[in-house]
Amino acid sequence: MPIFLDRHDLKGLTAADIAEAHRKDLDVQGRYGVRFLTYWFDETRGTAFCLIDAPDIETAGRVHDEAHGNIARDVIEVDLSAVEAFLGRISDPHPAGASPGAIDPALRTIMFTDIVESTAMTERLGDARAVEMVRAHDAMVRRALHDNGGREVKHTGDGIMAAFADATAAVDAARAIQRAFEAFNMASREKLRVRIGLDAGEPVADHNDLFGATVQMAARLCQSAEPDTIVVSGTVTGSLPTRLRLVDLGSRSLKGFAQPVAAYEVAWR
Repeated sequence: MPIFLDRHDLKGLTAADIAEAHRKDLDVQGRYGVRFLTYWFDETRGTAFCLIDAPDIETAGRVHDEAHGNIARDVIEVDLSAVEAFLGRISDPHPAGASPGAIDPALRTIMFTDIVESTAMTERLGDARAVEMVRAHDAMVRRALHDNGGREVKHTGDGIMAAFADATAAVDAARAIQRAFEAFNMASREKLRVRIGLDAGEPVADHNDLFGATVQMAARLCQSAEPDTIVVSGTVTGSLPTRLRLVDLGSRSLKGFAQPVAAYEVAWR
């Protein structure tokens, strides 16, 4: 059966309320041939997301309706591997009947790295040596992801897309990546330069793909960045501590976005 991720607006409810609603879904699901795999809840924003194995969207909605009446605002079909890559899990965060505790809000910061002039590098060095340089990039980026709690979502050929549960950790990883490349270039005759872009958002928004708008924004910010820089959206800056120095780059017109986007450069040296 297909897998769906839905979004609920539940302002004013608590983690305990959402855990009880999930329990009611589990009580009803068997009558409809549906499995509610897990959920995420952001108490501050009043949003909840359910991961559902169901014959179709309508059947999944009937379970919600009968169990507690909280119908989803938006629903998208998703791939389980993509959900795990972005969100880190595809099963319940705690055993059935246990205290819900702190629930992951599903807000993620998405980061893109991009090797500057990768095509020219391949033409200059040849395929074999260029592959070695890409592997050097991958090793430095993956080390920073590991050290800062990031997850690699996919390799783009000349960069990596990653997801973080915490915006500060994502920016710390980006700064670590730029410092690693600076050290690499001091010791290497062949230089590697990268640009990095970051945005933050929820998994389901306006009937888009999984993190669709956030992924697109992070990619466009990366493309707009100068070599050796980190560019982040205003959404990311709102979660950063004052210890991080930001440079206001003004508004940028990015492909795919109707309105100009506020962009900021993060100092890393």
